[in-house]
Amino acid sequence: VQLQASGGGMVQPGGSLRLSCVASGIIFDKNVMAWYRQAPGKQRELVASITSGSSTNYDESVKGRFTISRDNAKNTVYLQMNSLKPEDTAVYYCYAQSGFWGQGTQVTVSS
Repeated sequence: VQLQASGGGMVQPGGSLRLSCVASGIIFDKNVMAWYRQAPGKQRELVASITSGSSTNYDESVKGRFTISRDNAKNTVYLQMNSLKPEDTAVYYCYAQSGFWGQGTQVTVSS
């Protein structure tokens, strides 16, 4: 099983990034997929999740700014992040309901 996350980087406040996570070794379209993040000195927290039927759920802090989506044909889950804030700085991890984590991708929002 592998969850390969990519798309992180450094952006200025107000900027955008799109994270991708390609899964292999799992029955992707049967899994709820999610993005978590962990900032330095803080616990890992759920950012957004999406069911196999594409129902979504967001943490209050990102509602209206982030959009989670999935492409079951490509075994890929995305996180479009707009209007980024310094407090969004963290390592972002994708997660599959089967119990597997991606390796994390760093997002830094700074002027």
